[in-house]
Amino acid sequence: MTNSWSVETRESLAQRRAESTPLSHLSIELGHLYFEEFRTGFDGLAAYFERIRPWVEAATNILRRRVPSHRPRVSTCFLVDDYFTRFSTPAEVLPLLIKAAESQNVTIDYIARECGCAVADGVPLADLVLDRIVLDPPPGSTGVRPPATMSGWLCNGQRSPDVMTGTAMSGADRRWQPPTENGPLNNHSIFLDVQLWDMRGQEKVWSCAYLAAIWQLLRLGLLRYDGQVVARPTAVEQFPDEWERLPSIVKINPAADPFSAYSTFSVLGHRFLNVEHAVRTILQQVNVEQVVADQVSSRAQREGLQLPAEVWQRIEYLFVADRD
Repeated sequence: MTNSWSVETRESLAQRRAESTPLSHLSIELGHLYFEEFRTGFDGLAAYFERIRPWVEAATNILRRRVPSHRPRVSTCFLVDDYFTRFSTPAEVLPLLIKAAESQNVTIDYIARECGCAVADGVPLADLVLDRIVLDPPPGSTGVRPPATMSGWLCNGQRSPDVMTGTAMSGADRRWQPPTENGPLNNHSIFLDVQLWDMRGQEKVWSCAYLAAIWQLLRLGLLRYDGQVVARPTAVEQFPDEWERLPSIVKINPAADPFSAYSTFSVLGHRFLNVEHAVRTILQQVNVEQVVADQVSSRAQREGLQLPAEVWQRIEYLFVADRD
C-alpha cells in the first residue's frame, strides 16, 4: 500500500518545483545539551560557552580563507532536547541559555527543538526521510533480514549471520563469521548497526542518532515537502510556557545569516561521538531529492565553491570534553 507521504508522489511534485532556501557558507552548531547541563544554571552554561568559544572563532577564521572573494556567511544554532526529556519551559530555559552565551561573547542565531526533527509544521520529517533511505546491501546478501524501513535497524555492511545452514555435524557451515563493513578503510572493518526507532506501545520513538541525521539535513538545506522548504526559522516576540507552542526553529538574532548552509560544523561533547558516527552511517544511505541536490550544488558553483557529492562529507565536527 502506498501512503500519502510516498516518495513517488513527492518526486513528481518536486520535479515541477523546488523552493530555494537562503544558504550561509557554514552552519555552526554550538551545542546539543540536555536537562543535566541546564540544571547547572547560568554559571555552568557560561562555562560551557567559554570552553567552546575558541573553536567557534577558529571555524569562522578557517571559512574566511576558504571563501576569500566573499563575505563569509556564518550562522550559529543550538539544539534543545524536548523530545526525550521535557523540562522547565522555553520561557525559563531559553533566556538563560542566550544570556550565558552572550556573557562569553558567543551569539546564538537560531535555537531548534529536537521534536522539530520528527515533525515540523505538521510535516512528519522522520517519515519523510525514512522513505528516502536506500539500503547499501553488501555482496552476497540473501534478503533474509527485513529492510531498515521495516526493522528499524540500519547497518553499514554485512551482519554476522544469525541462522546457520547445512547439516548439524558440518563444522564448516557452523563456524562463526565476522561482520564486514562495506568499503572498509585499509581492508579492516568498523561495523556499525544503528537503531532508527523502537516501539513504546503503539508509538514509534525515533532514536537520537536518527533525529540528529535529520537535523543535519535541515542545516544543509536539503529537505523539501511537496517542493516546499520545511521547518522555516521563525522569530517570536516572547518565548511561550509550553514547548509545543515554540516553532521548530526559532530565529533569535534578527541580523543572522541564513540558518541552512553549504556545510556544517558541530561542537559537541565526547559523549556524542558514537551518535555522530551513526549519523554519518545513516546519511550515507539517504537519497536526497535530485532536484534539490542539483539546486544546492549549482548555487555553490556560482559562488566558486565545489561541494562534495556525498552529503556526509559536508559535515565536520569537533568533540570537546564534557566537563572541565
